[in-house]
Formats: sequence, C-alpha cells, structure tokens
Amino acid sequence: MNSSQEDKNSILKNFGVLYQSSALFSSLTLSENIAMPLKEFSPLSDELISATASLKLSLVGLQGYENFSPSEISGGMKKRAGLARAMALDPDILFFDEPSAGLDPISSAELDSLILEIRDSYKSSMIIVTHELDSIFAIADRVIILDKNTKSIIEQGDPRELKSNSRNQWVRNFLNRTGSKG
Repeated sequence: MNSSQEDKNSILKNFGVLYQSSALFSSLTLSENIAMPLKEFSPLSDELISATASLKLSLVGLQGYENFSPSEISGGMKKRAGLARAMALDPDILFFDEPSAGLDPISSAELDSLILEIRDSYKSSMIIVTHELDSIFAIADRVIILDKNTKSIIEQGDPRELKSNSRNQWVRNFLNRTGSKG
C-alpha cells in the first residue's frame, strides 16, 4: 500500500458516518454490516470482530439482533444499527446526516437520547446535519446555520440563545417556527 492510501485509511478510521437512510447492506446481517469497517481497517481476528460487532449492537439497544437482516427490522432499529456501524472503529468524530429523517416523533426522541448518551460515554465530537428543531434543541451545544442562497454561514452559536437573540430575523423565525415579519 502506498503512503497516500495509508494516509487516506488513517483519516477514514477517525470518523464514522450515520447516513440518512442508514445505508446498511441488505445482503448482510446486522453483525456483518458492523464488522465491515473492522475487517477493512483493523487487524482484529474474526473472533474479536464478531465480539466487537455484538458489543456495538448492544450499545445501541440491539443485542440479540446480530443475525437479523436489515429487512427484518424497523426504521428506528436500522438507524441504531447504522450508528453501531459508524461507531465500529471508535472514531473521534461521528457525522450524522438527518438522523431522525423518516422516524416518528417518539423514535426521533429516543434516537436523540441515544446520540447524547453515546456523546457523553465516548466523548466523541459529533457533527449533525438536520433541520429538525426538536433534535437541534435536544442535542446541539452549537449550531451553524447556512444560507442556501449565498452558500455561507449566516449565524452560529447556542441554538437556545439564537432563538431569542440572533441578529438575523430569518434565524429567529426558523428557530421559533414563525413566518417572516414585516
């Protein structure tokens, strides 16, 4: 392996991604899905990879589901399995793309709680792309709000503070779910 590929692999090991659709491979069991990054990026034996996959599934409340395929579980369970895979290599940074998309409000709140639990347990940095206000206020310590027209940052800070005190009217309207004023 050349040094460029080694550098790329080193970077890839340091972050995990939970995709909006979970991006689980339908032809693999949940355990095999979680094992995939471990087989690719770790020197662990098959026995340790299997044990690690079971542990990660347990951490997201899916113990006993190792041999289930993605088609046999609910949408919320798929999100949690995707999170287990994102955590497989104990990354420093976890990225989430619309984690609660497609979930009912109760499942969304449960996922928000799980994300906070993982953050606090693993001391991971998390970057979450979402427009779900309940999740923003439940999870975020800091938000960055982008303007789709100018493709630039229009505000950043604690969402609870920005809700009332943003200098940008659109940001206040968005965070308060109100229409434009004036």
